[in-house]
Amino acid sequence: MILESKETLQQLLREVETWEKDQKGLWFWDRIGRLPFKILDKITPAFIQKKIGSLLEELGSFIQSGGRYLSKEKTIINKLQFLLPDLHLTNINDIQQVPLKVMDTVGEEIQKTNSQVATVQGASTGIGGIFTLAADIPVLLGLSLKTLQDIAVAYGYDPNDKEERIFIIKCLQFATSDIVGKEAILNELSSFYQSENRNSKEMMSQIQGWREVVYTYRDQFGWKKLLQMVPIAGMIFGAFTNRSMISDIAETGRMLYRKRRILQRLDELAT
Repeated sequence: MILESKETLQQLLREVETWEKDQKGLWFWDRIGRLPFKILDKITPAFIQKKIGSLLEELGSFIQSGGRYLSKEKTIINKLQFLLPDLHLTNINDIQQVPLKVMDTVGEEIQKTNSQVATVQGASTGIGGIFTLAADIPVLLGLSLKTLQDIAVAYGYDPNDKEERIFIIKCLQFATSDIVGKEAILNELSSFYQSENRNSKEMMSQIQGWREVVYTYRDQFGWKKLLQMVPIAGMIFGAFTNRSMISDIAETGRMLYRKRRILQRLDELAT
């Protein structure tokens, strides 16, 4: 079954590659993003830091061991089915035959919906200043993972697979890394685009870096959270920051999963 022509797929691939090049720019404030959280660590009460640490440990264990996922596969399938009433979609394997245009539409809807959820969540955790900010970090991480898992399903990839968990973590890293980090991650992800050369054992070892991902993620947007430390006034800044962050993460997921699906279909056409 041919869903898109070779020329169409190549054009779509060029669009993703252009997006990748655009990601190499970095705002000045993002380069000093670690400093504010170093200050925040010093003034945050010990019991709050301990709570954050335990939540991050729990989340890291959750990702590494698999377990139950935040994403609801059936919900995403229903969104795709609504746009394709003539097809019968029952599982993720069926999604692999969905046109890219439809996948993109659902991916954009996921980005919009979860950005709105992040807006509400950011506003609510901004009410209490530094104390509710402590809880905001792990909650936002959870929403980030849910967003990326939903997008994975929308493009026909199963987030229950360990390799997909690694890819999701790499998407999260990419969205929050500096220029050097983005280039390194794109090189790492190239192995996902060449399934015949993939070393599963080597790719699995990368999931052990989850803790580093968590702290990179936290530090990167530290400066953006400074105003959220102020009770009440933090509502506005928290809403804006969380919305922007989830939107960026969702865009990263859409583009990188889109690239995988495009390259896979080009391979299928070639064979």
